[in-house]
Amino acid sequence: MRRRTPRTAVVAALHYGVMSPRHLFRIVAVAEAITWAMLLTGMFLKYVTETTELGVRIGGMIHGVVFIAYCLVTVLVGIDAKWSVKRISLGLASAIPPFFTVWFDLAMEKRGALANAWRLAIAPPQNLFERLSAWLITKPLQGLGVGVVAVAALTGVALLLGPPVG
Repeated sequence: MRRRTPRTAVVAALHYGVMSPRHLFRIVAVAEAITWAMLLTGMFLKYVTETTELGVRIGGMIHGVVFIAYCLVTVLVGIDAKWSVKRISLGLASAIPPFFTVWFDLAMEKRGALANAWRLAIAPPQNLFERLSAWLITKPLQGLGVGVVAVAALTGVALLLGPPVG
């Protein structure tokens, strides 16, 4: 019987769906929709009832962070699944109108575009984007760390640029 090393165990776990592309994508797509609801509720409280702007401040910040995470996960899943640039762009654009990320997730699942296993956990990467994605996928703790730092950095840039409306 062949003993598994920690690396092969991690790769096997990734490949066989501990956190599959389908599962990860569903989590961030639904989270993005939930944060849209939070932001819209905050906007209702601020602009219609004129009671508080706290909902916009908190909901807006949470939505912004999850929006960035959704975009990064969309690109990662798209690279792993060999989505076309058009499909990745549609996935990114689906984060702009409220709740469309859930529609996009369901549409991709219906078309079989969301896998139960990470292709790059076992397949050799073919280009720079696939090499980077494979590293993120096969080293999940480091990948999570890079993802958190990327979301924080992009959120910082967004805060420096200011709100989307003047």
